[in-house]
Amino acid sequence: MSQAIIEWVSGPVVRARPEGAFVMREAVRVGEQGLLGEVIRIKESEIVIQVYEDTTGLRPGIQIEGSGQPLSVRLGPGILGGTFDGLLRPIADISVDGPWVKPGAIEHVAADFYFMPQVAEGDALTPGAIIGRVKPARGREQRILVPPGTSGVVEELVAEGEYRDDVPLCQLRNEDDKRHPVTMSHQWPVRRPRPVSARLPSDEPMLTGQRVIDCLFPVARGGKAAIPGGFGTGKTVLLETLAKWCNADVIVYVGCGERGNELAGLLEEFAELEDPRTGRLLLERTVLIANTSNMPVAAREASIYTGVTVAEYFRDQGYDVALMADSTSRWAEALREVSGRLGELPGEGGYPAYLSSRLADFYERAAKVRTLAGETGSVTLMGAVSPPSGDFSEPVTSHTRRYIRSFWALDTHRAHARFYPAIHPLHSYSTDAGRLARWWHAEGCTHWEELRTRFLTLLDEQARLERMARIIGKDAMPPRQRFILMCAELLNEGFLRQSAFSEIDRSASPARQAVMMRIIGEFIEQAERVVADGVLPEAIAQLPVFRRLMRMSEEIPEGQWEEFSELSDELDKSMVGLVTSNQQTGEA
Repeated sequence: MSQAIIEWVSGPVVRARPEGAFVMREAVRVGEQGLLGEVIRIKESEIVIQVYEDTTGLRPGIQIEGSGQPLSVRLGPGILGGTFDGLLRPIADISVDGPWVKPGAIEHVAADFYFMPQVAEGDALTPGAIIGRVKPARGREQRILVPPGTSGVVEELVAEGEYRDDVPLCQLRNEDDKRHPVTMSHQWPVRRPRPVSARLPSDEPMLTGQRVIDCLFPVARGGKAAIPGGFGTGKTVLLETLAKWCNADVIVYVGCGERGNELAGLLEEFAELEDPRTGRLLLERTVLIANTSNMPVAAREASIYTGVTVAEYFRDQGYDVALMADSTSRWAEALREVSGRLGELPGEGGYPAYLSSRLADFYERAAKVRTLAGETGSVTLMGAVSPPSGDFSEPVTSHTRRYIRSFWALDTHRAHARFYPAIHPLHSYSTDAGRLARWWHAEGCTHWEELRTRFLTLLDEQARLERMARIIGKDAMPPRQRFILMCAELLNEGFLRQSAFSEIDRSASPARQAVMMRIIGEFIEQAERVVADGVLPEAIAQLPVFRRLMRMSEEIPEGQWEEFSELSDELDKSMVGLVTSNQQTGEA
């Protein structure tokens, strides 16, 4: 085991004189407390270490011990439903000093699980093969995998029953006649993507229940999305909503550098939220990684990789995983601080020159894949970005846009107007939309692509006309332009706005979204013909059916398709009656 002696300390950065061979990204233990660190630079007579814990009290002369292994975390069935720090150390289960994880804590807290084998002695197993299933006391069933890089013939296998997660379940003998014990849990380096059989194209959306996302700016399953927004625009609230309502099997939520009271509230809320899919606690299919702003800054950098490694572990079991990172800006700030202490030449905004490549490393781990076991799984990444003063041209936001396919820009004015979700439809985009149209057609919304384009065009025209209305006044505008503003108001208030407090409106199924899109499309088409026949837009806005359209998202519950049909019939009759009345008035 290699050793080194500390010569210089500056915050989380330590320089040491090596007394043996070290390799890049090797995990090390610093001092008597065994603080966890990682080698990030090697010179002939010096190594530089990034320490992931509080370095208070370190001084020159203290000894460092190398592990010979890269920075790794232990993956197993016990992590689902748990709360961890940025290094995947359980916050609730290990010894703590007040609210803090004990320095240098590495003890694995073993737990018992009921194991049901799916293989037999004599079977030849390849890396990633499923050897059995476990059913925890709470939460969903999980699969036990042969770790990547391990294979062989099953020589010994335990019987069905309850075992600790660190007890060997089977012994594999490989071609070299070496034995490899397989337990429920195993170590994996956080910076190394887990291997897959193939990356697959995605033609289905990760549904969120939020109409502005699913219908206008969808993200594919296994895709990448960014949620940029200034302070107070609702990034965390939106991520919490997506965590509850998205159709993922497992949720991994990474609180990276956020305020402690905000994360405390999140933990408390997640512990009480009901999973709408199972009726049980949402926390049972969630992994929370809490790394608050007052925790050691370097740990933020590791927490992002820890989160995506956990997501890949569940993906390899054949699950669809959604990872929410809140926020990547705080992670980038940690990179900037460590880079400054290293004396590196700063790039744009003071961030290190490798900011772009680090963001790429993170976002490129999102994918829909065929696992080593032959099943299909996915990791969908959704990262919040906190640009200073809401400036989307700053480095983190601009570099992030290069690697994501869905961009959900939160708008300060909408947020202050209590418009939720405060996603600005003209500043957002989705490059996944084109390949998801066929999925919507199969779900019954045969004109989804046309309606989406029509809605976005309408909102673009609204922005242009509102600037004109502020100059000349809305009443001075011609009927055609007032009609566009009326339709845009219906689209915003009756479709894009959702009430998180409404039992009916807080989430919408694809079928409900499709029928609402169709009815609003019918209204726009019919109203356009009526206005062309000489009816004023104000007369249309006074129709009772117009109010019902504005309120249908909160008044018509999920599954009440006959009420939507009645609303569509009422719309047809109202438009016919309006035209007839206008003709009679003209003749008189």
